[in-house]
Amino acid sequence: MTRFVDTLWTGARLATLDPQRPGLGIVEDGAIAARDGRIVFAGPHGDLPGDIDAAVCEDLDGRWVTPGLIDCHTHLVHGGDRAMEFEMRLAGESYEAIAAAGGGILSTVNATRRASEADLVASALPRLDALLAEGVTTVEVKSGYGLDEAAERRMLGAARDLAGARRVRVATTYLGAHAVPPEFKQDRAGYLDLVCERMIPALAAEGLADAVDGFCEGIAFQPDEIARVFTAAQAAGLPVKLHADQLSDLSGAALAARFGALSADHLEYTSEAGAEAMAAAGTVAVILPGAFYVLRERQAPPIEAFRRHGVPMAVATDCNPGTAPITSLLTTMNMAATLFRMTVGECLAGVTREAARALGRADEVGTIEAGKACDLAIWNIERPAELVYRIGFNPLHRRIFAGS
Repeated sequence: MTRFVDTLWTGARLATLDPQRPGLGIVEDGAIAARDGRIVFAGPHGDLPGDIDAAVCEDLDGRWVTPGLIDCHTHLVHGGDRAMEFEMRLAGESYEAIAAAGGGILSTVNATRRASEADLVASALPRLDALLAEGVTTVEVKSGYGLDEAAERRMLGAARDLAGARRVRVATTYLGAHAVPPEFKQDRAGYLDLVCERMIPALAAEGLADAVDGFCEGIAFQPDEIARVFTAAQAAGLPVKLHADQLSDLSGAALAARFGALSADHLEYTSEAGAEAMAAAGTVAVILPGAFYVLRERQAPPIEAFRRHGVPMAVATDCNPGTAPITSLLTTMNMAATLFRMTVGECLAGVTREAARALGRADEVGTIEAGKACDLAIWNIERPAELVYRIGFNPLHRRIFAGS
């Protein structure tokens, strides 16, 4: 019996990232068949079943194909910018000093609270479009710049709206525990009551949030406070993620692991014990070299410890207005390789297979395998290393989302 498919790509060199294949899962002279937005065959052309009949056949003439890229940690939706703080940092002010002076996250909170949902979508679209132009097909978007009920809902609603405005998968994350808003400056416990007892249950019930995140740091929230947030998230049926060990070691990585977090992110000060705990829990380390670069930090995340313990590593832009105003996942890979000595294979897996794991979506995206969504990036390159090696170079030939 003939099996009809919508599209058949042949003449491809595949970096499937299939964990059942070694390295990048390379298949020379590969083929991919898709029907109804999903992959029904991916592998050597010689193994292509003879009963497949395609409505559209395309010879890729030896081009490389990877899974569609995934940016698994962004703050794409926000009001305003913080170019002035960039100047302050250049003049020698620290991240902590800027925050103490009313800058940092709270300055973006003020701008975001003034913005309508439509305003937030309009300002986020150019940032999203820059990512899509480099082959991104899935993006995570955090809230955390509203810090009150109305503004946080607008942020998460705007993130959902992005998926309607563009052909892209959007994972939303509620980051209420990002900073204490000014109106709760003298009542941290009261703000946590709002986050844990009202916002998390409501956002889960409304389907606005796919996960819950927090910022565990001296200038943000302490481990016991984050533990309360995570307990509320789990009670509401939402998985958790954590900004951990970015500026100091508060054992954030171990805390994330204790709650079975999808990921712990930043991790510059993570200890050996933290890496070991993440490995045992299956928590993905999300490496964010953009913030490290912009803040001119000196302590790199413990990549060797993550390798030694078998912690999966993702790579993301951390696109945000203050510490990582970057909308290029390709450049971010180069930063991860250059600044942290991650390998080409680690970087490419980090923006595909491991990024999907960091979002809890490894069964849907991140590799080129039968049954997965047909999200692909087709490249005009001679070898996959070019995607990491070059700076300011975008060799994308075509982005395929849901099979087209």
